[in-house]
Amino acid sequence: MNSIALLNDSFRRTFCGGHVMMTIGVAELPECVKAEALRQVADFSGFTEENDPYGEHDFGSFDLVGRKFFWKIDYYDKECEFGSEDPADPEKTTRVLTLMLAIEY
Repeated sequence: MNSIALLNDSFRRTFCGGHVMMTIGVAELPECVKAEALRQVADFSGFTEENDPYGEHDFGSFDLVGRKFFWKIDYYDKECEFGSEDPADPEKTTRVLTLMLAIEY
């Protein structure tokens, strides 16, 4: 597994070391649904060649309460103004995980 995947997995499992965002569609859901969706993100292990072609563990999808959810991790510089010049370097990168409904993508 590459270093970006290891950093992404650590962030996704703990939500420490970056920012977690949700779209308005997710934010409007009941608290118990949001909590379960975040648990599903943290527990996600269904990476395949099809949904993870670069082996970075930066995207996933799952179904919950009759809805399809997507989550993705993007890499920004430390000020979150531009893309990171080196996502494998946590000193130069802020990870941002966005949880969204598939219909919002």
